[in-house]
Amino acid sequence: MAVAARGMKALQVYLEMIKFEHSVFALPFALTGMVWGSVSMGTGGWPGWRVFLWIVVAMVSCRSAAMAYNRIADRDIDADNPRTQMRAIPAGLLSLRHANLFFFGSCAVFFLSAWMLNPLSSALSPIALGVTLFYSVTKRFTPLCHFVLGLSLGIAPSAAWIATTGQLAPAPLLLTGAVLFWTAGFDIIYSLQDDAFDAEKGLRSLPQTFGRANALAVSRICHFVAVLLLLLAAEAAWVSWPVHVGVLVVASLLVYEQSLVKPDDLSKVNMAFFTLNGIVSLAFFAFVLAGRAVHR
Repeated sequence: MAVAARGMKALQVYLEMIKFEHSVFALPFALTGMVWGSVSMGTGGWPGWRVFLWIVVAMVSCRSAAMAYNRIADRDIDADNPRTQMRAIPAGLLSLRHANLFFFGSCAVFFLSAWMLNPLSSALSPIALGVTLFYSVTKRFTPLCHFVLGLSLGIAPSAAWIATTGQLAPAPLLLTGAVLFWTAGFDIIYSLQDDAFDAEKGLRSLPQTFGRANALAVSRICHFVAVLLLLLAAEAAWVSWPVHVGVLVVASLLVYEQSLVKPDDLSKVNMAFFTLNGIVSLAFFAFVLAGRAVHR
């Protein structure tokens, strides 16, 4: 029986449980919402350190709560899946009690950060957290779970815009749609690894329900829609030309990502899922910053 982790090892276990490195997916788009929202308020793309830091705290705590809840809810499923048996709870590295404490602590920090931002952020925070938590149960009854995950990440840019401006507008909503379809597209790719296990356990996903080839076709449509919405978001935000170049770079990366995975060859799923999507979000944000530099 595994011994619960302590000290620095425990910190590593917590970071692995929430997949801290995956914050690279949504955080750059949240910061895009912050920059564009700040521009709309006439503050030049920077809302100040206070707002920036609370946005980061809100993002990290909300995502940490969602990932902890996912690990708690799926602990028995993870124990049966050879791919996930070594996750912290089924491997005995983290007790259920400590995972629950981490979850509730993350929720508390998230609500505090939303309250520190502005009244609208605080009022909407239960909805944002509810959506991110809801994803964990959707795979038990619908193959559309990928789109719920997409929405949970897609909330980030609109939430950051609201945190910066205290209101909502078309540009962040379009950006939310882009992140939603981008995330759904790459999550479908990731779920290809578990189609047989999902079918055995009665779990739902597009590959399990419609087969790998059809699921990949839906993933490609999702990424096409994501690029289109990203372009529309850039137009709605009245950004300068480097952002449009960024959209083209994102489109090229997604085409390459789709070329890596085939129904009968999943050997490059990890590269398609993590490496390329991390580059997508960081690269787009880099072009957003370049757009601000050119505009000045």
